[in-house]
Amino acid sequence: METLKEFYKIGNGPSSSHTMGPQKAAFKFRELMKEKSEKNIIYKIELYGSLAATGKGHLTDFIIRETLEDSGTDNVKIIFSPEIVYDYHTNAMKISAYAREDNNYNNPLEERLYFSIGGGSIVEKMSDFGIHDIPKERVENRKDVYPQKNFQEILEYCIEENITLPQYVEKHEGTEIWEYLREIWKAMDETVKKGLNSEGYLPGKLKLERKAKNFYKKFKSSPFKESKGRIYSYALAASEENASAGKVVTAPTCGASGIIPAILKNYQRENDMSEEEVLNALAVAGVIGNVYKQNGSISGAEVGCQGEIGVACSMGAGMVAYILGSDIYGIEYASEIAMEHCLGMTCDPMLGYVQIPCIERNAIYASKAVDCAHYSIMSGDNNLVSLDEIVQTMLETGKDLKADYKETSLAGLAKLKKEKLDL
Repeated sequence: METLKEFYKIGNGPSSSHTMGPQKAAFKFRELMKEKSEKNIIYKIELYGSLAATGKGHLTDFIIRETLEDSGTDNVKIIFSPEIVYDYHTNAMKISAYAREDNNYNNPLEERLYFSIGGGSIVEKMSDFGIHDIPKERVENRKDVYPQKNFQEILEYCIEENITLPQYVEKHEGTEIWEYLREIWKAMDETVKKGLNSEGYLPGKLKLERKAKNFYKKFKSSPFKESKGRIYSYALAASEENASAGKVVTAPTCGASGIIPAILKNYQRENDMSEEEVLNALAVAGVIGNVYKQNGSISGAEVGCQGEIGVACSMGAGMVAYILGSDIYGIEYASEIAMEHCLGMTCDPMLGYVQIPCIERNAIYASKAVDCAHYSIMSGDNNLVSLDEIVQTMLETGKDLKADYKETSLAGLAKLKKEKLDL
């Protein structure tokens, strides 16, 4: 498995797959052309599958132009082709460079095909192949730091070495991982604070009003002050920042970036957690998320929202179980329960914006993660389904979902809103 530095990433929303990934691909291609000393060029970008279907709502075209355009010069042409879907992954984009005088785009100087596979990660391919010619494996150009391939192998290794999951992370990542996670936690904390102090409407045609600040006021004025109110407020704050293209942390994605910071910040307050304890909890959540990324998917365009909100909920449940003192078996059980009750979640964002139902889901499933952890602790170690089995089930369920329900905005809530607006 890869380093947690490739799992937790700081970037701008609203989508790790649709903004962070394409931005990374565009920057990489731009640097390639600089290495070749190519100047006075124009770019043609073809967006395919889900990147095309919801690209405008996710600001895909905006971030590509921001990355490739030279000092305001219009040297970028973007083509949306949602009907072209590669077997390898639906989030595909081809970038081609041409001499500026080649107005008809006849002879590309260079071409690359990129796949945005979730969480801001990309896979690069040469573009001389058809849509069904690409092998399915996801190991190309990846540097693994963890030799274990799934949670069962991690569990067995930790038991054999008599170490905890945070110690497992340090053993393979080195002590420098803690400084990285410190920056991740700082970014998460800043996102929540900014969201709690922001008002007004989110960008886009839905005219959705921010709720986090008002939620937090109601929580503080409540005579009961239940922790769920704080968790809701924190999750809404981070998720609304994401919807506004603000700075967030992929956990595992931008669309699900409110769950982990909401849970962790709440427990930091309630349990007076030290910084070391916070970072250890982040490491545990990261290991769980990495298992999904390695063996399943964290892409809503590929497996529906179960790969984003579902994975974040699973990460959160395992993290809470760890915070409350569960051993590695209890952590696995909590994580498994959470995904078990997220199976089949569709990804149907209204008009392609990461707002409805995405923002509310962050709040509801942050609370659900806590419930799953509490249930696992009360239930004991009697689970019959392993985390690895639920990861595989999630992947197979996602493959079976109709494409209309996987970040294409063609069905479900997205279709309902389109019909109401007559779009």
